[in-house]
Amino acid sequence: MLISLNWLKEFISLSNISPEEIKDKLTAHTVEVEGIVNQKDQFKNVVIAEITEIKKHPQADKLQIAIVKTDSEDNIKVVCGAPNIAVGQLVPLAKIGTILPNGLEIKKAEIRGEESNGMLCAEDELGLGNNHDGIMILDKKAKLGQNIAEYLELNETILEVDNKSISN
Repeated sequence: MLISLNWLKEFISLSNISPEEIKDKLTAHTVEVEGIVNQKDQFKNVVIAEITEIKKHPQADKLQIAIVKTDSEDNIKVVCGAPNIAVGQLVPLAKIGTILPNGLEIKKAEIRGEESNGMLCAEDELGLGNNHDGIMILDKKAKLGQNIAEYLELNETILEVDNKSISN
């Protein structure tokens, strides 16, 4: 079971207590805490990018090549199969080296003969919902290069609790 520290703070004072201390105290007295997840850590290499150009993939009918930019990089080439991308959109870009919440590691890849240097992400790929109809399109107030966790204000710390402890 997952328990939000922000939710717990609505009921008890947790000021000046680190998540690790809370984990230790809960494990010693109430339930076994199996892990601590900081949402920001899950998205440390996922940034906001702008699609500057879209080309048809020469070797695949359902794939496109999106050229994107961030605040510090231009002309990042990403192969994408989503039908909803358009020039000028702001989208989440998982950079090379990112490990998505589902465990998928983003690597430089060659997809049907075309180089891909990251991944444009759908909501479900980021673990933010179930929508996989297309890439997550962000509004214009998003800043290029901004971390997606900052943009979405994901500053949550989650405790992973052994559910057997509570049910027994």
